[in-house]
Amino acid sequence: MTDRTATPTHTVLLRGGEVHSPADPFATAMVVERGHIAWVGSEGAADAFAPGVDEVVDLGGALVTPAFTDAHVHATSTGLALTGLDLSAARSLAEALDLVRAYAARRPADRVLLGHGWDAARWPERRAPRRSELDEAAGGRPLYLSRVDVHSAVVTTALLDLVPHVHPHGGDEPLTKDDHHAVRRAALDALTPSQSAEAQRAALDRAASLGIGSVHECGGPEISSPEDFAGLLALAAVHGYWADRDLVLARELGAVGAAGDLFVDGALGSHTACLHAPYADAAHTGTGYLDAADVAAHVAACTEEGLQAGFHAIGDAAVTAVVEGVRAAAEKVGLDRVRAARHRVEHAEMMTPQTIAAFAELGLTASVQPAFDAAWGGEDGMYADRLGAERARTLNPYAAMLKAGVPLAFGSDAPVTPLDPWGTVRAAAFHRTPEHRISVRAAFAAHTRGGWRALGRDDAGILVPGAPADYAVWQTGELVVQAPDDRVARWSTDPRSGTPGLPDLSPGGELPVCLKTVVGGREVFVRPQG
Repeated sequence: MTDRTATPTHTVLLRGGEVHSPADPFATAMVVERGHIAWVGSEGAADAFAPGVDEVVDLGGALVTPAFTDAHVHATSTGLALTGLDLSAARSLAEALDLVRAYAARRPADRVLLGHGWDAARWPERRAPRRSELDEAAGGRPLYLSRVDVHSAVVTTALLDLVPHVHPHGGDEPLTKDDHHAVRRAALDALTPSQSAEAQRAALDRAASLGIGSVHECGGPEISSPEDFAGLLALAAVHGYWADRDLVLARELGAVGAAGDLFVDGALGSHTACLHAPYADAAHTGTGYLDAADVAAHVAACTEEGLQAGFHAIGDAAVTAVVEGVRAAAEKVGLDRVRAARHRVEHAEMMTPQTIAAFAELGLTASVQPAFDAAWGGEDGMYADRLGAERARTLNPYAAMLKAGVPLAFGSDAPVTPLDPWGTVRAAAFHRTPEHRISVRAAFAAHTRGGWRALGRDDAGILVPGAPADYAVWQTGELVVQAPDDRVARWSTDPRSGTPGLPDLSPGGELPVCLKTVVGGREVFVRPQG
């Protein structure tokens, strides 16, 4: 992994391509100097800069865009899924168990085996692995396997022996809530510092290879450890959120906010998202971890200390608790101060017209994951199983949120869904529920500039003079300009539109290929030729 911290001193002219810049919709060249964009313009005007630069790069017709920002990542877990036991492609329970056996055989020295990504809803058996099956597959060793949403897990008897205060009451049912947090902590604590660093490098390298220049790490005491979080922040220029109400510790760790996955509830797939009405396939309403009073106290404290607050909220009851809590905090410390802090909510899936309006009123950023809809939306998806088709159709209403003025920042929640920025943009533009679709241009902005705005920075995520030189170079097909008055159906290539073009992301087509990623003027990824 390339060092991302030192600022380069040489000047580079990129020419002969397409530069996606609002400063000049027809730009074909760009100058980068001391880690910032110095100039954007036409090929003809670039000749005047050529004698004074240290390097000239011929783009060969490639597209240059701002680098993507992934606004919700768990780097260590993502790296472990990339380098270790990933069950997301398992087509059946039997295949998943075979993958566990093979992985255990390859890793004889690991104190604890870790895996991720199983989803029984996609298997013909329609059930999670039993503990006895895992004991046999893992050869009696400690094993932790998180469900795809990372809000429940199955484990072996040997791992339970390391956490004696956990006594599962559901037999072979996946562990949730506090029991899950306890076994997850035990599993992650077994990682050596070198294993954690290896996983973090793998995650950051994969991100860079996909044109992602910055990530928001969502750590916390129920997700990782202070040591893991601090190690990642020391490794690269990562924007870290620590999900804890201990503001002193958050500051000591270098977090930009006591935010991220500060759980107000759980997840729909694990039946732990907190709902106003019961699940369609379970006779309960999920789990609430924080109430409106807890939210209010945290938001007020963070606002007073100049820190961002933020919460994980998926179910409609959880989102309501957040809105009520933030509004109560605003009454205490002042609405203008709360809005200026740009507090954020992760996921925000089950929104209503009332909570959407409240997000806009309170200045809350919605850090959302369009790939969730691509994976679990639709008439026959997991959301419909959990909520019924009618409620499922209301999820992730991006168009209504943008129309109301709610700032959106896109991310993956990797390893819950893969790092895949163009796939994320496509998922938002071709949402499974048509009325929730947004333009490719709006989705691209949410995945570039939106992530920076969620951090409180309005000067990044855009290729204009003075902005940080965070950009990616892409091999892509013909660029198109989406008609501003149409969400998805009509496309225009009319150059008179004066709007920078973007790749055609119609479903079934090939996505752009990243050739190079640059952060602060320094290359962090270059695709090998050939």
